[in-house]
Amino acid sequence: MIQDGTWKLFQYWDRLRQGRPAPKRTDIEPADIKELLGDTFILERDGRGEATFRLAGTRLCAVYGRELKGFGFSSLWRDPDRRLVSRLTNSVFMAKSVVSFEFDGAAEDGRSAGFEAILLPLDGGLEHPRCLGAVSPRTRPDWIGARPVTTATLGTVRVVDPDLDPLFLKNRPAVPVPHPPARMERTRRDDAPPPLVRGRRIRHLLVLDGGKRD
Repeated sequence: MIQDGTWKLFQYWDRLRQGRPAPKRTDIEPADIKELLGDTFILERDGRGEATFRLAGTRLCAVYGRELKGFGFSSLWRDPDRRLVSRLTNSVFMAKSVVSFEFDGAAEDGRSAGFEAILLPLDGGLEHPRCLGAVSPRTRPDWIGARPVTTATLGTVRVVDPDLDPLFLKNRPAVPVPHPPARMERTRRDDAPPPLVRGRRIRHLLVLDGGKRD
């Protein structure tokens, strides 16, 4: 983790759990993290199995230009990343993993900024899985809060078992998220006929003439 906000929230969560896989929601005292509250949120798993915002801080809502309560977490991301985001949140809910990731958030006019986020599991029982999280901008350009972020693209992801990696080292390698190209360049016109393949049959084999000449 790079940003102080995500690092401090992880340390607070780690103290609360006291060796358990996750602390309970009732263990959290907002006054203990009051300087972080504006960037924090709580997700819960709805009846469809999707992660939705139960609570969201004022600074985070300002980044997206709307109240996030009740919205799906994966809806903040561009379509190619939504399935991966859903898998990551599910691993937090069910496997009690800690997930940290970086992403780029873009406004409609093309301006973009880098962010870091963290997801930390909470013990809400099998019927009410929840997680605590935070989003921190890596820099805070003057348009943040004035122009809403409308889409986000995942950059790198870290999935950590906090019992195996208790210090959650800041220099832990991150896994880049591959992205398909925005569009594929056409190599030929769609209405053009396919190239003619010439060859000769030898029993069950088709022998193609190569380009080499004696």
